[in-house]
Amino acid sequence: MKATEVPAIAGAYLFEPTPYADERGFFCRTFDADVVRSVGLDPDAFVQHSLSRSVRGVLRGLHLRSGVGEAKLVRCSYGRVFDVVVDLRTDSPTYRSQAFFELSGETQVTVYIPAGCAHGFQALTETADVSYRIDRPHDPAEDVTIAFDDPELAIPWPLPVTSMSKRDREAPSLAEVLQQKER
Repeated sequence: MKATEVPAIAGAYLFEPTPYADERGFFCRTFDADVVRSVGLDPDAFVQHSLSRSVRGVLRGLHLRSGVGEAKLVRCSYGRVFDVVVDLRTDSPTYRSQAFFELSGETQVTVYIPAGCAHGFQALTETADVSYRIDRPHDPAEDVTIAFDDPELAIPWPLPVTSMSKRDREAPSLAEVLQQKER
């Protein structure tokens, strides 16, 4: 497994495993504490592991946490997703920058998303399972959602949206979220 910096988002990394494939399928290590530690992250900081399953066209996001935020490791364990990270850390050299990835069950690449960055994804396959390792317990009172179709962000979602949560559908614009944050 190797770690690669994501140039568009300061402090973000891709963790790329080395799958071993044969006639049975493949095997790969999707998490390695030593590799995580090698880029200055604490592997023991991740306290929750969650999984979402989506169908083609489902869009989830853009989500982040208020307060100290939430760092996460995100991996598509089955299928394929178009994954988006937006840096909303005002003190970051990549503030308001975006990064897009195609994460897939074939590659098992994991993206590390620093606290203070918004995250979302769209399922590209009939079934897409996304795994999250989160660095602090979830508190719904801290959930922040930004409109996926905010023209200021102009994210190039690859498919028409087939379904999303009410919260995501009714999310405020980035400008509105930033105004609330300043109060």
